[in-house]
Amino acid sequence: MSAVIGCEDVRPCISAGDGIAYDSSTGVVSADLSDQAGNNIAFGPDGGLFVPTGAATVSTGCGLTGDGSGSAPLTAATGTWPYECSVDDFGGVVVCDSNGVLRSEPRGQVSMTRYAETRTYNDVEVPSGAIQIADTFSTSITNPDTCRPAFVVVEREVDTFLVLPTGAGAATGFDGDEMYYTRNSGTSQINGAHSQATKVLAGGTLAPGASMTVSFGATVGRGSGGAYYYRIIGIIRALMISL
Repeated sequence: MSAVIGCEDVRPCISAGDGIAYDSSTGVVSADLSDQAGNNIAFGPDGGLFVPTGAATVSTGCGLTGDGSGSAPLTAATGTWPYECSVDDFGGVVVCDSNGVLRSEPRGQVSMTRYAETRTYNDVEVPSGAIQIADTFSTSITNPDTCRPAFVVVEREVDTFLVLPTGAGAATGFDGDEMYYTRNSGTSQINGAHSQATKVLAGGTLAPGASMTVSFGATVGRGSGGAYYYRIIGIIRALMISL
C-alpha cells in the first residue's frame, strides 16, 4: 500500500536552527543574517554570502578613529570647536586633492610692494592761491594670492623741495590736502626747504590675482615772494593682506 505525501504535509516537520531562516508557508530555507551591530556578512548580487572587502577590523593611524567594524566604523578623529561662533558659519573646509591627499584651506598671505621716484624740475614757481597738483605719482600693485581677495593698505609719502627768497612762502601736500606751509622771515634765501608728509589710507579690496593702480598728486600752492620748487620725491607702499 502506498500514499503520496505533499509538501504541505512535510513542512510542519521542519524547523530552523541557528543560522537558518525557514518560511513554513513557502518551504523556503535561507541563511539567517544577524542584525547585531558589528556583523559584516551580507548577501552578494549572486545570492551568495560574502563579507565585503575591508570590513574586517583595522588599525588606525593619526587622524582616524574606530576599527572598521559595524559598532566602531572608521571616522575622522576631530577636536572640539573652541569658539563662540558657529562652526557651520565660520568653520573651514578640508578636501582631497588630485592625488587623494587631504588639504585644508590655503595659507594666508601678507605682502608689501614699494615704489619710489625722485623727479627734478626746472625751478617751477609755486602758484599763489589754493594748492594745486604739480605732478602725479602712480604704480601698479598685484594681489599675489590667486585664491582670495586681499585687503589693501596704502602708505603715501611726498617730499617737495623749495627755494624761498627772503619774505617768500609756499605750501605743499597731497592732492587737495595742504600738509606743510613755510615762510622765510629771515634776511637770506632758504635753499632746500622741505617737509616729508605721509598718509596711510585703506585702499579697498583687491580680487585674487588682480591688479590695480595706486596714485596720488603732489600739490603746491600759496606761493609768494618768488618761491619755487625744483625736486619732488614720491613714495608709495602697499600692504596686501589675504587671510
